[in-house]
Amino acid sequence: MSTMANLKPKHFIWRMEGSVALIQLDRPDRKNPLTFDSYAELRDTFRALPYADDVDAVVFLPNGGNFCSGGDVHDIIGPLVDMDMKGLLAFTRMTGDLVKAMIACNKPIISAVDGVAVGAGAIIAMASDMRLATPEAKTAFLFTRVGLAGCDMGACAMLPRIIGQGRAAELLYTGRSMSAEEGERWGFYNRLVAADALETEALSMASRIAAGPTFAHGITKTQLNQEWSMGLEQAIEAEAQAQAICMQTKDFERAYRAFVAKEKPVFEGD
Repeated sequence: MSTMANLKPKHFIWRMEGSVALIQLDRPDRKNPLTFDSYAELRDTFRALPYADDVDAVVFLPNGGNFCSGGDVHDIIGPLVDMDMKGLLAFTRMTGDLVKAMIACNKPIISAVDGVAVGAGAIIAMASDMRLATPEAKTAFLFTRVGLAGCDMGACAMLPRIIGQGRAAELLYTGRSMSAEEGERWGFYNRLVAADALETEALSMASRIAAGPTFAHGITKTQLNQEWSMGLEQAIEAEAQAQAICMQTKDFERAYRAFVAKEKPVFEGD
């Protein structure tokens, strides 16, 4: 296992609060767009997380009142126009790899959205396990508005599962903004939080999760994602095996002994 407490990324802000990692894109003057470099560094960071024993949850925060404005028009969109097919496919695979890395990172991810979360910014929120937002949050899968298909970075697979096929189709065909109220009503956002309480609430949520049985949380995340492609009988059998594995952990024994002693269990993730 490795440690990530002292990670010093070049293209985003990373800090730790206990065992919770907090990430912010660091271009608030431009509403935090992504670049080729920040995409790649985020992907590599999430790829490293399964092996980090000092990180139990991740919170993706806004910066300067905005979450993420998607791919930078000048640093990404412009160069893409001049790329050949091989280069374009390398880019789209890299962006998809960020989502794959988030799904496979073995840690619960909470996105705390304020202001703009559009394009790849909306995808980062979508690929998180849970989402909080301020009433001012505006979320748009705006790929069609730049002449592209809505099927970007897993959107056609993941968004319908969160908000339903018809609602997802509307957002992906039109590229229109989903209001925070719509997002909460449709189940995209777990709940809405005032802007001045957003970071505190997201960190509190992550800290509660990080204080739980973290090995078991990793199993939960795996099953939530793998069971998308399973039939019901496969899923029930997979969960039987997963739960039997968790019953071998010390945290399971700790919970039992705490219950018998009428105490609150203190989980250690083993």
